[in-house]
Amino acid sequence: MNVGPGGPSGGGGGRNRRRRGRRPPNRGGQPGRDRQQHSGIFTAPMDHNYRGGQSGGGGRGGRGGRPGFAPAYAPPEPEPLPHREDATSRIFAFVDDLFFQAKIQETARKLNVKVEFVKSEKDLIDRVKQNGEEKPSLIIFDMNNVAAKPLTLIPKLKTKLKKGTSIIGFLSHVQGDLKQKAHEVGCDMVLPRSAFSQNLPQLLRRHGAPDEGTPA
Repeated sequence: MNVGPGGPSGGGGGRNRRRRGRRPPNRGGQPGRDRQQHSGIFTAPMDHNYRGGQSGGGGRGGRGGRPGFAPAYAPPEPEPLPHREDATSRIFAFVDDLFFQAKIQETARKLNVKVEFVKSEKDLIDRVKQNGEEKPSLIIFDMNNVAAKPLTLIPKLKTKLKKGTSIIGFLSHVQGDLKQKAHEVGCDMVLPRSAFSQNLPQLLRRHGAPDEGTPA
């Protein structure tokens, strides 16, 4: 009787020991949870600070915002060109978007640069003739300007104007296929709208200067 019960009880003790032996891994698993919790505690304040910076308007100031897009990284405003009453337009834009028209006009005014908006190839050629046959230094295309047919017109202008004229297009940053097609038909530079707006003063000043951008 003592042996019989002792065996099961001993087996039970073994089971208990086995169970107790199984507990340390379970308890050992808890530090993993503790580590996750600890990790969460460590990262949570950073996340909250990041979100707080953006919600407070400071996220776009350079610390909380994305580095490549923060205003702190924007190029400095260039100096305006000397004002000339007899200056001719060397920059033409196939842009029908009213927002970008106003932005280009205002930027050009500040820099003393003349920019003319055109709607067709004939319109462009007529304006160039009026300016004394001087080739444009820069032609800007809104790649979403359906009326201008950029993908058809750009290769024609590249053939006609040769290397003396730069052609820059702008579009939405999600239009990857259109960007590739623009490069294929001869666009020298294709920029997202945000990058185009950011670099607009430098582009207008460089191409609007009378002695720059012209072939030697």
